[in-house]
Amino acid sequence: MHFVGSDQLHGYEERLTSDIYPADYGWTVNWDLGEVRQDWYHNMSSVLDAGPCVRTNQIDFDEEVMYKAQQYLYDHVRKSVDKTKRQPFCLTVSLTHPHDPYTTPKHFWNMYEDHEIPLPTVNIKQEDQDPHSVRLMKVIDIWDNPMSEEAIRRARRAYFGNCSYVDANVGKLLQVLEECDLADDTIVIFTGDHGDFLGERGLWYKMSFLEPAARVPLLVYAPKYFSPRRVHESVSTADLLPTLVNLAGGQLQPDLEMDGCSLIPHLTGAANKHDEVIGEYMAEGTVAPLMMIRRGVYKFIFSPTDPPQLFHIKDDPHEIMNLAQSPSSEHAQILTQFLKEAQQRWDMRAITAQVLRSQRQRRFTDSALRIGQWKPWDHQPFRDASKQYIRSVAANLDDLEYLSRFPRTAEFPPSVAISVKAIGKLDG
Repeated sequence: MHFVGSDQLHGYEERLTSDIYPADYGWTVNWDLGEVRQDWYHNMSSVLDAGPCVRTNQIDFDEEVMYKAQQYLYDHVRKSVDKTKRQPFCLTVSLTHPHDPYTTPKHFWNMYEDHEIPLPTVNIKQEDQDPHSVRLMKVIDIWDNPMSEEAIRRARRAYFGNCSYVDANVGKLLQVLEECDLADDTIVIFTGDHGDFLGERGLWYKMSFLEPAARVPLLVYAPKYFSPRRVHESVSTADLLPTLVNLAGGQLQPDLEMDGCSLIPHLTGAANKHDEVIGEYMAEGTVAPLMMIRRGVYKFIFSPTDPPQLFHIKDDPHEIMNLAQSPSSEHAQILTQFLKEAQQRWDMRAITAQVLRSQRQRRFTDSALRIGQWKPWDHQPFRDASKQYIRSVAANLDDLEYLSRFPRTAEFPPSVAISVKAIGKLDG
């Protein structure tokens, strides 16, 4: 989930695992250093070391996430066999795969053994890269350090394997929903937080508004509510919050600003669908705010330190032709409109000052907290061992086994004066 700071819940009632990445400010970008590579940034080791494995940090994390998610669903239905008495749930299952490093369990690596792994479609020489992409190449340490075709194929094969690993885990969750008789009454949303260049354009990882890094899957499964359809408009993961509020029957607070827009019109096939995504990026690989407007067929990328970029995504899906440099009067007019909108939407000086102040505060806070006793912010899930499995003080053993079984064989014996809440067994 990547919650950074002392608040490790951000509105959730509970978290079942810790995060895979630090919760502290140790990985704060430093614009004061300019184009200086910080040692915690991505590098090319993920590509050079790509291949099959038995275990990694990332597999450890995802296996724990899967266990906790499945257990949560089992516990949820065992608390009450009566569906009408169950509290609705919202469960976020955040897997780190197929994120780099490009290592994958051998089973999923072998799935692609007899397949020709394609090389990148678009190759751009480093001297022809746009300024932000040049920074990225230096940030990830690939500048003047090209990867061999073999290394590229291995990394891409491992990434494909990890996509299959994620697919298999999603299948496990859907199976648990079926087993728990929750499938018909659960809305399932599958998405990601970023893509991966995988060598396209000579780049790797993310940190860009170009399509390979910025485009993510978004699937909504809710057969009780919507007929199957494909949405062609551009939408954002920021649209999920208002969408979920609408689906749950809630109302958005009119006096609170909301970045996203509900996707209900898209899901129902209504005519009033928005086709716009606004992006703001000020993290790894930047030296100033990097902004994006995707509207209709056009994508506009803007930063005060770089020349603007304008792409016609339908005609140029690989974003080869920067129309901001086109002699066409039509393109010049479109560019002028986007530039005017960007100036109205963003006060770049104020945003830059705000980001610099935040970065400096975070670095100062981090350095201060490392003096004396270190108190980590990493979320520590609570686990009450006294309420797990079989305990002598919890309940009659037969009652305990009966309540932990799903589905149950018969109605709970009326002679037994005990409740799930009293046992507390299923809270862990």
